[in-house]
Amino acid sequence: MHIVIIGNGVSGITAARHIRKRSDHQITVISAESEHFFSRTALMYVYMGHMRWTDIKPYEDWFWEKNRIDLVHDYVESIDYGGNQVILAKANPIKYDKLILATGSKSNKFGWPGQDLEAVYGLYSKQDLEAMERHTPGLKRAVIVGGGLIGIEMAEMFRSRDIPVTMIVRESNYWDNVLPAEEAAMISRHIREHHIDLRLGVNLGEIIDDGQGKACAVTIKETGERIDCGYVGLTAGVSPRIDLVKDGPIETGRGILVDDYLETSVPGIYALGDCAELREPQPGRRPIEAIWYAGRMMGETVAHTLTGDRQPYRPRLWFNSAKFLDIEYQVYGDVPAQLPEDLSTLYWEHSDGRQSIRIVYETATEAVRGFNLFGVRYRHEVCEKWILDKASLDTVLQDISLANFDPEFCKQYEQDLVDQYNQATGKSLSLRKKRNLDQVLTFLNLRS
Repeated sequence: MHIVIIGNGVSGITAARHIRKRSDHQITVISAESEHFFSRTALMYVYMGHMRWTDIKPYEDWFWEKNRIDLVHDYVESIDYGGNQVILAKANPIKYDKLILATGSKSNKFGWPGQDLEAVYGLYSKQDLEAMERHTPGLKRAVIVGGGLIGIEMAEMFRSRDIPVTMIVRESNYWDNVLPAEEAAMISRHIREHHIDLRLGVNLGEIIDDGQGKACAVTIKETGERIDCGYVGLTAGVSPRIDLVKDGPIETGRGILVDDYLETSVPGIYALGDCAELREPQPGRRPIEAIWYAGRMMGETVAHTLTGDRQPYRPRLWFNSAKFLDIEYQVYGDVPAQLPEDLSTLYWEHSDGRQSIRIVYETATEAVRGFNLFGVRYRHEVCEKWILDKASLDTVLQDISLANFDPEFCKQYEQDLVDQYNQATGKSLSLRKKRNLDQVLTFLNLRS
């Protein structure tokens, strides 16, 4: 059986690796972006000088030939569904028995005047990184349109080279459509502490042409203010890259629609990662999840199906992690930006405004539903077990030290959290100082 994979991001490559582990099927991976798989989340560190391009390739170049995974560096122009083949821009068509679409995302554009000018790019692909490098020499200011994780990464990249940055964000605080108000305000303050010109509650008006097809300035829609710049970063989210299948028989919504087994409406064709839209996502999960670990899990799942062990895609608890400049961020479970009536929250923030702990719980039962952490590290497995076990807030607070895995000499804030809770409720909970690894493993039922 010949399995062809379009896209060499984490979902496509994970599928290829696990298919090879489990079978002798012929595997071909096609990508126009890069010859070899690379870690997309590490692109920023190449620009910042922390890593080289070769450092963000998880596997040596000889890995693919050794493992009999054929790589084709070409652009897929179309799919011949009747002939079971993909049509390439340069090479001959490639026939397939099974086809995996792992085409990823593209940066959102919302019809802004000038959005297609030169020096206007997102931050998603290898080509985006190359564009940033190309326009950096002599750059006097960059403007970034949009917030979220990609926007802050791009801002940090430019600031690492002492390039002034203005950020245009339509929300009243940074990423406040995702973060609760306190955390959004914290990140907004932190961005400004890094000498980034953060403009909140405003929208991009237009991107101005210098007369030679290149961006030279932007305007603020609400005020008409002009901001001169030599580069515009579009980071107002991403959307599934589905142009390849848009006019064909495969059903699409915002993404390529797939069932629980990641199969599209055309039998034998599957979609994974950022481009896939689940028809019936699991409770607590979204139809489209453009995050690294979801793509990896999808790749491993479809590999089982294509090698005789048909399995549904069953992600567990929602989680994510990132970094806002100097502040690390983790979220586990359900932490909505706006609390519904059936949920309550316990929130603690350090006086320096750089560490916070939030626990979301059911108002009626006090069963814990989620954790939001800034500048504090909690163990994924411990938080997940508490949420899945519907542990009570009191139980979690007493054992909260089990979760912390900050380095040994870092200050711990769990006692402050418990003290605040006791003061607010009149309770007298005591923090059980269980912190060694044996106790954690016992709690997780990994050691008796």
